[in-house]
Amino acid sequence: MKKILSILAAALYVAACSTRPQYANRAEAIAAQIHDPQSKYVVVACHRGDWRNYPENSIPAIESVIRMEADIVEIDIRMTADSVLVLCHDSDVRRTTNFGSVFRDQKGKSALVKDLTLAEIKSLSMNRAHGIAIDTLHIPTLEEALRCTSGRICVNIDKGYDYYDEVLEITERLGVTGQVLIKGKKPIEVVAEHEARYPDNMMYMPIVDIQKESGRQLFDSYMEQGVVPLAYEVCWQNNDDGAFLDAAQKIVNQGSKVWVNTIWASLCGGDGNDDDAANECQDPGEVYQQYMDAGVSMIQTDRPALLIGWLKKQGRHTL
Repeated sequence: MKKILSILAAALYVAACSTRPQYANRAEAIAAQIHDPQSKYVVVACHRGDWRNYPENSIPAIESVIRMEADIVEIDIRMTADSVLVLCHDSDVRRTTNFGSVFRDQKGKSALVKDLTLAEIKSLSMNRAHGIAIDTLHIPTLEEALRCTSGRICVNIDKGYDYYDEVLEITERLGVTGQVLIKGKKPIEVVAEHEARYPDNMMYMPIVDIQKESGRQLFDSYMEQGVVPLAYEVCWQNNDDGAFLDAAQKIVNQGSKVWVNTIWASLCGGDGNDDDAANECQDPGEVYQQYMDAGVSMIQTDRPALLIGWLKKQGRHTL
């Protein structure tokens, strides 16, 4: 009898597994979760990669969050003087590289990315967060970063919408368009007209600062026109007026997803609501549970290991 039950259990397990969608790679599985408004899986996005342990926007910072089983790595892009997209958050490279040492003999030398050639950018060493340059690490190009992430993790390209056409050319050539996300504050009509130029487009979501007039107007335009985006990135400064909870409820009811940023308190309701507050708690759920209760299913964090560990215990981060 036990043998029969074991065989039956094994058969049921195989049958259950065979009904699960099959994906070519992990990035495709993550993208499927992003596209599914009914999914209980919480997508974790890592802000500039693992910048606490590696230079921000570097390949090792990306590799580190992939090892953590993060779902999205957020990167920033800028255009060089010779029209190459590279990873850099600031408009200039002084904070993140040893620019001052390399060009100390060239008085008046511009540190702006737009004034530097790719060769000059590549001559610089990247700094860790505490300002120590690492001779073996250099600013990667967007193409180098996307080759690293291909099939392994999805990518959110911040500061990227102004370079949409250039980015799309790279993603199409590498075959990763469906694994890349770009966000923006453009009106619905502008985004729709732009995307209509191409047969395939990157994932897109609007950014709405729900307590500012411009953000509220953008949000209302989606609701009034019945346009359902993939997700909304919602930012808010305080919880005094209930604006976030109201917006989150409307988004979930609409059949979309809610993305919040716990990286800074100023983006998620004030002190006590961010990653640092969660890190100081014995139970990170004292901070993160409120977002689960509000229907949030996408979180951008500066403490990915902490958040992912907590989500796994809640059964909310298993592909």
